[in-house]
Amino acid sequence: MQIDLSNQLHYLLALLPETVLSAWAMLVLLVDVFQKGDRSEPSSPVIPWLTLVGIGLAAVANAWLLTLSEASPTGMIAIDSFRVFSNFLFLLAAALFVLISARYLDQEKLRLGEVFVLMLVAVVGMMTFAGSRDLMVVFLGLELMSLPVYVLTGVNRRDSRSAEAALKYFLLGAFSSAIFLFGIALVYGGTGTVNIGILAQTLGSDGLGVSPLVLVGMTLLAVGFAFKVSAIPFHMWTPDAYEGAPAPIAGFMAAGVKAAAFAAFVRVFLTAFPGLYETWGGMVYWLAAITMVAGNVVALSQNSVKRMLAYSSIAHAGYLLVALAAASTLGAASFLFYLLVYTLMTVGAFGIVLLVGREGEAHLDLEAYSGLAWRRPLLGVAMTVFLLSLAGFPLTGGFIAKVYVLQAAVERDLLSLAVVLVLASLVSYWYYLRVAWYMWFRESPEGVSDAGIVTSPAMRVALVASVIGVLLLGVFPGSVLEMAARSAVSLMGAATGMAGILP
Repeated sequence: MQIDLSNQLHYLLALLPETVLSAWAMLVLLVDVFQKGDRSEPSSPVIPWLTLVGIGLAAVANAWLLTLSEASPTGMIAIDSFRVFSNFLFLLAAALFVLISARYLDQEKLRLGEVFVLMLVAVVGMMTFAGSRDLMVVFLGLELMSLPVYVLTGVNRRDSRSAEAALKYFLLGAFSSAIFLFGIALVYGGTGTVNIGILAQTLGSDGLGVSPLVLVGMTLLAVGFAFKVSAIPFHMWTPDAYEGAPAPIAGFMAAGVKAAAFAAFVRVFLTAFPGLYETWGGMVYWLAAITMVAGNVVALSQNSVKRMLAYSSIAHAGYLLVALAAASTLGAASFLFYLLVYTLMTVGAFGIVLLVGREGEAHLDLEAYSGLAWRRPLLGVAMTVFLLSLAGFPLTGGFIAKVYVLQAAVERDLLSLAVVLVLASLVSYWYYLRVAWYMWFRESPEGVSDAGIVTSPAMRVALVASVIGVLLLGVFPGSVLEMAARSAVSLMGAATGMAGILP
């Protein structure tokens, strides 16, 4: 079906997944309100399952977008495979969040329906953020995603760490949003447009004669994106926010928020500024190198597994920046595949962290994992798979993802960046395998009790599905890589003068 986005009514079709999810969020909120006798009552156990139904309906609507085509690719919303693939990543992160958090919220006496409503609204923001072709709509998506996540970070009002994390995240997030908006203003001042497609045409394929306003504005946009993806030196909020936020919410932030920020980063810079690659490519190069090295080095010294995963997520942001620096169809494809694997292994790892942490997340240090694999084999095996994949061990999805990012960097002649990626990954083996060593080869402390570690059926489903996904993507990645390749081609078709041909 062909749609024409010059007709405002056709935007309802183009925004069907976002519309479905927004309507369902309001439905979940109403059900939650009317099933309570008063505000002090906990939410009904049906709320998480109702939320999952909404995520499933949004996934169906998202798949339907593949049947649409545009009369002219100049609308504010993109209708391409890249957007569809990205949306599925956000919905996957949301579904895993619901599965791993349902019992946790009961345990922490946070059975609040608004947690799931805020999560659904944040996903709508992610979809808008990553699927927009207009910088102002990109900004609206950024704020629609960020505001609910600020609230979710501090949802446990009885925990001072959670409140502190939310405050830091909010203040620094507001500052980065202001920088991002100022960048949009300067780009508009230099070109007279905020439409991404028209920007690429205005700036041309060589970027000659570009206004200094545009260059400064583009730099500020990169700074705004770098904050959201936790690139060093714009990472200062990440460790505290991830450590203070409830574990399932930290996992959702590490996977969903980062995926949305990277998808928007790639779309804007590869399709709006392809002619200025010589300017922004070097900036992304150094961001990637510094982020990979510093993220892994600092993670080495962490004794809290949750904080270690926070610095690990920073290091992975560096790996993903290498794919962006490659600025090619292969780079975009490897980026999408990497995000899929990263979502599975990161949310799964944070799920185990919340189980081992028990009530109040009081057991986050390495000692809490001593002998865990022998006492709880399912958790031990699952965590080992996630750690090996995060490190990039062969036969896991993380290994295949890094190989394709390396291939993209080599084809772009970014050999030094490829070497840094390999060396940084080798460094990461130490702190990932240290956790595995504690689980398998360290004796359990005397008198240790696993009474507080209860894996609900929903949690088992999430962990088993994540483990199977990580292993299948490491052994049989072909079909998913092909989908990622088609999605990358649909994005790069809008960019001119970029190198890189998919095999």
